[in-house]
Amino acid sequence: MSVLEIKNLHVNVETDQGIREILRGVDLVINEGEIHAVMGPNGSGKSTLAYTIAGHPKYKVTEGEILLDGENVLDMTVDERARQGLFLAMQYPVEIPGVTVTNFLRTAKTAIDGTAPSVRTWVKDVRQSMTNLRMDSNFAERNVNEGFSGGEKKRNEILQLELLKPRFAVLDETDSGLDVDALKIVSEGVNRAMENTGLGILLITHYTRILRYIHPDFVHVFVAGRIAEQGGPELADRLEEEGYDRFLEPAAK
Repeated sequence: MSVLEIKNLHVNVETDQGIREILRGVDLVINEGEIHAVMGPNGSGKSTLAYTIAGHPKYKVTEGEILLDGENVLDMTVDERARQGLFLAMQYPVEIPGVTVTNFLRTAKTAIDGTAPSVRTWVKDVRQSMTNLRMDSNFAERNVNEGFSGGEKKRNEILQLELLKPRFAVLDETDSGLDVDALKIVSEGVNRAMENTGLGILLITHYTRILRYIHPDFVHVFVAGRIAEQGGPELADRLEEEGYDRFLEPAAK
């Protein structure tokens, strides 16, 4: 069974006001087949954790490790991390002018697997995934995310998740900007990917509404760059009722 381990992770980022420490000793273990929800107020370091795992150059690791089946992820380039089975669904997916969704997906799949997928099988899989996500077939020939609505961009992220079949997926506020119908469709896609591959999921969110459709095994509360509390799904219900106030005063002292 694959495992993603984050050990005593400290991360800095350079801002207009100088270098700032965002993550201050994060420890987290995600096994394949588990769903971990990370919740917390704005500015607590949730997205920093996501981008650090993915290898964004803006975020500098000053201490700690990220291990994938014992191998140091921090020694890997971004593309090497993807080939090893790490996937990031971004909060704000970028547009890629001049690259169609079809070409992007097939190129990514070939790079990850090392061989190009069979055209007949691949076309069938893409069409089926798009149908499941209620995506019009003409999206396949459109440039990646160009002119897409917020909901369409998020569905396109989950389309990639289903087709690329990573071992671990980091979903950075995938629920933001989605109406109820789109939220259900995206959540169904995530659940379907997990059922088909048994991947591990790190789900970052502010709110519990997505957790009604994607049921976490563990919930972690992020405050001031650390995990302030962790527990089972019942912790998310408590956060819904109480908010984050009880964590913020100690963090500010």
